[in-house]
Amino acid sequence: MAWTAISTRNETPPIARGGWLDALRFIVASLIILHHFQAAGPHPLAELVHPVFERGGFLLTNFFLIDSGYVLMRVYGSAIGSGRMGAGDFFAKRVLRVYPAHLIMGLGLVALVVVSGAFGLAPRNPEWFRWDQLPAQLLLVQSFGIPGGLGWNAPSWSVSALIGCYLAFPWILRGLLRLGPWHALAIVVGVYLLANALTWLLLDYPVYQMPLTYGFLRALPLFVLGMGLAVFSERVFVAPKLAAWIGIGAAVALAIVQAFDKHALISLTLISLIILAAGAVPVTRPSKWVEKAAVVSFAMFITNEVVRIAWFGVANVAIARLGLSEPVQWVIWGLGVAAAFIFAWVFHVLIDDPLQTRIKAWLNRRRSRPAVGVGPVVSLEG
Repeated sequence: MAWTAISTRNETPPIARGGWLDALRFIVASLIILHHFQAAGPHPLAELVHPVFERGGFLLTNFFLIDSGYVLMRVYGSAIGSGRMGAGDFFAKRVLRVYPAHLIMGLGLVALVVVSGAFGLAPRNPEWFRWDQLPAQLLLVQSFGIPGGLGWNAPSWSVSALIGCYLAFPWILRGLLRLGPWHALAIVVGVYLLANALTWLLLDYPVYQMPLTYGFLRALPLFVLGMGLAVFSERVFVAPKLAAWIGIGAAVALAIVQAFDKHALISLTLISLIILAAGAVPVTRPSKWVEKAAVVSFAMFITNEVVRIAWFGVANVAIARLGLSEPVQWVIWGLGVAAAFIFAWVFHVLIDDPLQTRIKAWLNRRRSRPAVGVGPVVSLEG
């Protein structure tokens, strides 16, 4: 293959909907559902199939955080770097994207616990529904050292951590844009390795095992890594065929590595290669189905834990009272997984998408409204 298969002289493909990056978002969201549901069947999938189903949270959370930094850098990097979008506008836009859905699901879970308790259906694990843990979680501050956030819709810790990343994003962006692509890549890799070394030295565990109370410190190095990968993707051309082979090879290698153990740093490298490869393949024939699946993936992430709690809260009572056989229990488990996908789609169509449409309209009106004496407000859309 010619040396120009990797070059800074060729124009790199723009980020676009309906391609492999969108497909990855849906795949990861689907695997997150399986990971959260894996222990709810008659036998945990981690015991029945493979331990990777239990430690999948590590892989998928890393993927989610790196991909978030990568996509936001490629979507907003130019607007913020050029000053067409301010740091405050970016932060408001991102918080309004994630917080309403989170709050709706959090309050919905509270209502579920209260109503079921009124009918004498107490949670099997009441320690996961302590009221003192709820305020920090509803406010999405549980990843910044503030007590609370255990139980309830616990996976929302990563959304809390991302809010901190949104605050830091414009300032990190401006630093990365001053660097060449290879220097940017080297620095973000070095930042992650340094963070990992410091946690080993000071706390005797790797950065990805930081307590969720300090989830922001766990998430930021991965988010910054994604931002650096995006800088590299925008400036270094990788031939599409080579990128496809890199992506396939990295995915196969990740599956093989996980068959033996977690292998955190190797897995992190392979995840980075998969994201880089997906971004380097041009979207010549965008799929509306893939685009829609990617859009629904946020709803899948924010709703699946609540669906799991509700579904198996009822299912476990029925199984115990009716003495249902193991095959029937597996059918119930499969229907629960299907319910998580269906509920996410309904939530997106009926609640999240209409709500976001209203929020975007409000942001557009705010953008177009001139401020007295200072000219037009900076565009929120870039």
